[in-house]
Formats: sequence, C-alpha cells, structure tokens
Amino acid sequence: MSHKVIIRQLRLYAYHGVMEQERKVGAYFTINIEVDTDFTYALQHDDLAGTISYADLFAIIQREMAIPSQLLEHVAGRIARAILAEHPSAHTVHLTLLKENPPMGADCQGAGVEIQVERTKAEG
Repeated sequence: MSHKVIIRQLRLYAYHGVMEQERKVGAYFTINIEVDTDFTYALQHDDLAGTISYADLFAIIQREMAIPSQLLEHVAGRIARAILAEHPSAHTVHLTLLKENPPMGADCQGAGVEIQVERTKAEG
C-alpha cells in the first residue's frame, strides 16, 4: 500500500534569489510537497499519532522558507532534510519549489526546482 501526505499550491512570500535585490524585495513562491509514509494506523484508528500532520509539514516549510538563500536548490534541500529529520516515519520527500515571475526577462508563471529525497538506511 502507498501512503502520501500532500500539500498542493502552498503560496508563501520569501526572500530568495541570487541578486541582492531579490533578497531585499522578496517574491511569492509556490510549493508542492508529497511525503511518503505509512499511515496504516491512522487509517484504522482515526488517530493523528499514526500519520504526519500536514500542519507540521507547513510549519517546517514556513520556517525554512523564512531563511533567505541565494538558490532554490538549497531551500528545497533544507526543507526535505528537515522533514526527514523531524519525522522518522517519513520515507521520501518529493518537493517542487517555484518562484513566481522570476527576474529573467521572460513572462512565466514560475521557475524553480523539483527534488526527491529518500531516507537512507543509515537514517533509519
């Protein structure tokens, strides 16, 4: 059985970018995340302790997005690593992070990165 906790189209204002102006002015970012976990217990017992709360995922995303970075790759990696570190039942984090209307001379909805980070055997 496959279980995923999902947040779609989370929109946050943050201060990431290579150019200093991007880190001063900020921009909107859109995040999609899927966390593979086993929530069989929650399916059977209606108990939040048997899953990963999407409110907890949001808190991690919000915290990591508040730390300015030059590269979205770095922000995405921090978010994924934090989720794996703070939620031992998380097996894989699949995350898309897009900067809305980035300053690159093109009219687009967003540009960014997509990563998938899996827990290593050493991590449990």
